[in-house]
Amino acid sequence: WLHTERTRGEFTCTENRSDCQDEGYVVQIRLKAAVHYTVGRICQTVGEDHRREFSRQVIAAIAETAVRQSDIFAKDLEAFARHAKRSTVTPEDVKLVARRSTALSIYIQNKSEELNHEQRDLKKKNTGKRKSRDTDEESRE
Repeated sequence: WLHTERTRGEFTCTENRSDCQDEGYVVQIRLKAAVHYTVGRICQTVGEDHRREFSRQVIAAIAETAVRQSDIFAKDLEAFARHAKRSTVTPEDVKLVARRSTALSIYIQNKSEELNHEQRDLKKKNTGKRKSRDTDEESRE
């Protein structure tokens, strides 16, 4: 953030730095800006609901914390997948990362079970449709 300035919705480098030309750097800056914007909107909504205001410094601190924590999670997820000799992160890896926070772990476990149930229901529904089509085709013959 220190070496950029925002002009008309775009980020430009304010110093002559080689990493400013790096596409990864630009993506990182844009991602941080999106997180900052989203945190600001959430704080605004929560503030309105509870008749409170959040200072710009608090919003920036929350956004930076979210970005740093996401980076830690991403590195841990990559390490878990690599340890298991996989190139793909699985839901089990996400559950491992979430174990540090009881509330997050419970939330992710519940979401995982919910998604599994939805997938099972969808498979049952599709299987039923296939059987129905097969029966229709047999009766036409």
